[in-house]
Amino acid sequence: MSETELVFMMGQYEARIPTDRLYAENHMWIQQKGPRLFAGFTAYSVRLLQDVYFLDWELAAGSAIEKRQTIGEIESAKAVSSLTAPGSGTDIQFNEELLNDPSLINTDHLTAGWLFSFLSDRVEEDYLTAEQYVQFLDEGWEETQRMIKGQIQ
Repeated sequence: MSETELVFMMGQYEARIPTDRLYAENHMWIQQKGPRLFAGFTAYSVRLLQDVYFLDWELAAGSAIEKRQTIGEIESAKAVSSLTAPGSGTDIQFNEELLNDPSLINTDHLTAGWLFSFLSDRVEEDYLTAEQYVQFLDEGWEETQRMIKGQIQ
């Protein structure tokens, strides 16, 4: 582990949480690059989803988004899930590479496997720091374990 990331233990699995980005309660990371915010799945969510093999967007590129708005759907070895916006913004742009190869989410979720980008001036109020996100994970871990065990049985 480097000093630029935190680790949340998911049983035996290490979910690495880089400190160079912010986090949403829907388990997406947010990283600002110039005026755009880039969003992708955290190691925690990738681990819970397991192998992602289908991704579809419900909005057109350039659309505005509202926090918690459904923007797409993802299918993995574990479930079919709706994707919701981590925050509000405008001019959503999707990572078109994922439509051809969603496995990038599994293999490189922090860089090439980013999901979408958008513009927003609400960065500070919509997201958690890495430290706050790890605390959020810790507070919900017991319930997550019960859910996982329920899926397995």
